[in-house]
Amino acid sequence: MCGIVGYIGNRNACPFLTEGLKRLEYRGYDSAGIAFLSDNELEIIKDKGKISELESNNSLSNLNFSVGIGHTRWATHGEPNKINAHPHFNHNKSICIVHNGIIENYEEIKIKLEKDGFRFISETDSEVLVHLIDYFLSRGYSLFQAVRYSLNEVNGTYGLAVISKKEPDKIIVARKGSPLIIGIGKNENFIASDLQALISYTNKVVYLADDEIAEIRNDSFFTRTISDESIKKEIEDVDLELEQISKGGYAHFMLKEIMEQPNSIQNSIRGRLLFEEGTSKLGGIENYVDRILNSRRIIITACGSSWHVGLIAEYMLEQFAGIPVEVDYASEFRYRNPIISNDDTVIFISQSGETADSLAALKEAKRKGALIVGICNVVGSSIARESMTGVYIHAGPEIGVASTKAFSSQVMIFALLSLLLARRLNMSKQDGSNIILEINSISEKIKNILDNNEIIKNIAEKFKDVKNFLYLGRGYNFPVALEGALKMKEISYIHAEGYPAAEMKHGPIALIDENMPIVVLAPKDSVYEKVVSNIKELKARKGIIIGILNEQDNELSNIVDYVIRVPETIRMLMPILNIIPLQLLAYYIAVSKGLNVDQPRNLAKSVTVE
Repeated sequence: MCGIVGYIGNRNACPFLTEGLKRLEYRGYDSAGIAFLSDNELEIIKDKGKISELESNNSLSNLNFSVGIGHTRWATHGEPNKINAHPHFNHNKSICIVHNGIIENYEEIKIKLEKDGFRFISETDSEVLVHLIDYFLSRGYSLFQAVRYSLNEVNGTYGLAVISKKEPDKIIVARKGSPLIIGIGKNENFIASDLQALISYTNKVVYLADDEIAEIRNDSFFTRTISDESIKKEIEDVDLELEQISKGGYAHFMLKEIMEQPNSIQNSIRGRLLFEEGTSKLGGIENYVDRILNSRRIIITACGSSWHVGLIAEYMLEQFAGIPVEVDYASEFRYRNPIISNDDTVIFISQSGETADSLAALKEAKRKGALIVGICNVVGSSIARESMTGVYIHAGPEIGVASTKAFSSQVMIFALLSLLLARRLNMSKQDGSNIILEINSISEKIKNILDNNEIIKNIAEKFKDVKNFLYLGRGYNFPVALEGALKMKEISYIHAEGYPAAEMKHGPIALIDENMPIVVLAPKDSVYEKVVSNIKELKARKGIIIGILNEQDNELSNIVDYVIRVPETIRMLMPILNIIPLQLLAYYIAVSKGLNVDQPRNLAKSVTVE
């Protein structure tokens, strides 16, 4: 969602701020701005729209300043416009802030401040912060203390950066529920809400934790808690290369990330397959395997695509570990007072590791004594740090808003976990070895699908103008149908629904006519004949069928209207192969419609507010 960058040092800060904001564009935003100190005065340049528009309209390349902060805003309170864009000034333009998150009690604070003579010009909740800080400054506090006292007054979440013309040699930052990182340089320091903004400048970082505040100067920093306790923070080295977040010659990050899946899957399994023992090794959870196996139940909590992964994981874990599994949306889980005990395991899945609903649910489950397991992609993320144990998926940076390689790598991690648990129970070494052989062959099978993407591209061209899509699957492939429909909605803006194929008769069949395209996942598995019957029911009603079929399936290829072939594999790994053509189908339809697939409207990569 919203992005923050900041710089204090000896060089011109403007190139870092603009480049950093561009590297955060993938998070989703609708306005942008920067604030900086120039000739001991604070200035703000901001507007609705993209950073490129901000640059072209304001001659940013001519600016030269050494202290500044920047922001990309994803609108929550107040429509996207210039007034609501960040940064925000106080009344006399002596301080300004950028803020990610939501201040839940902003109306109450706003009323009190208005009674004291403060005037508001925007519709945002964020503006109360700059005036609240100004209120404490007027009572003689330093900028650091004014920010700290202000944050003790607010309820909600924040990633915050503040600069003042009266204390021009520092930036004050703080976080709660919204990520913020300090980049450490030589006689210069940086701030960002995401590593992507920093990697061209430094690989040494400090991760702020919730309820922490820091004062940053060009050659030093110190941190305290919001309650004024001293903290010693470790400087960490990060392993991230610039080419990992570039398009690498592809038209879009999404296409690049789809095409990277053979490699991202290999990275997810590297060093984790024990061929001789017929099992897997997940070092992050090694000391907790017995506790997981002895769990009364496993609860999987996630949002969006990660929730679909949770549904697939439910099939895997119940099949191979014999443990009851429940799958919850994090946004619902956190508000329904879930019954959790210390013999439950709660698994949180998040690509970014910063999803606000998941993070809040995690803290609640942890408070109730459950074992907390995090499945994340971003190293050092909040969920990774808050979890008691966990596994990184090692998919590499995912820039496209619509998840692709993170989805398939998350599924693979659960396949490895299911194998590990099954071998600890009663699965034979031979059966484990057979699964490992299939896992090890998945990357090549993905390549096979990607090599035939022109077929999918041609099909996409035929359906770019439709208004609706239906996706059907059974068993392991029902969540894949949900994910395929989500991809279509996210980037092509076509209404799409995923359904269990057998449930079609309980309502959706009423929609079927000669104008309704239906994607049917029909691999050769235990319910294949049932799916064949479902397809014949659709054809009897003139439905247009796009069949996702195995390579040797000649029966259905004569019945469906369009065929996309995928290699055969074992049931637990089918979702990894079957999602690839659905990702490509959505991508090519969106491209043919001229849409921005990397930054679809209204969406954000990392949802750090409720």
